[in-house]
Amino acid sequence: MRVTDVRGASVARLLPWTGTGGKPCYVVGDGTGYVSRKADEVEEIQLDMAYELLGHADGLLTEPGVTAPEIHFLARRLTESLEQVQRIAESRGSRLEAALARPEPASASASEPPPQSNSETSP
Repeated sequence: MRVTDVRGASVARLLPWTGTGGKPCYVVGDGTGYVSRKADEVEEIQLDMAYELLGHADGLLTEPGVTAPEIHFLARRLTESLEQVQRIAESRGSRLEAALARPEPASASASEPPPQSNSETSP
């Protein structure tokens, strides 16, 4: 679920954790507040853990004699990690979509009139 404004652009950030009952959590703001910074930190940790888990999975799956419980445990952790990475991707995609939907602020040069040439003083 995405929280959107009238143009359909996201105005809230999906956080990398869930609330009671697994419900999604959102924060509204400019991305510089305390909750947004904590969310950035959590996302970084989750992505680092996903990379480490992939390395562990690669090593475990090449070992002979891996047991079914080890494979099951690995599959559960990979599933959890994939859910986290999917949530991060959805959150970042929504924020990118919102950023692209915002109109560009008028630049200072656009509000200034173009320079005028004075034919009387030109050679």
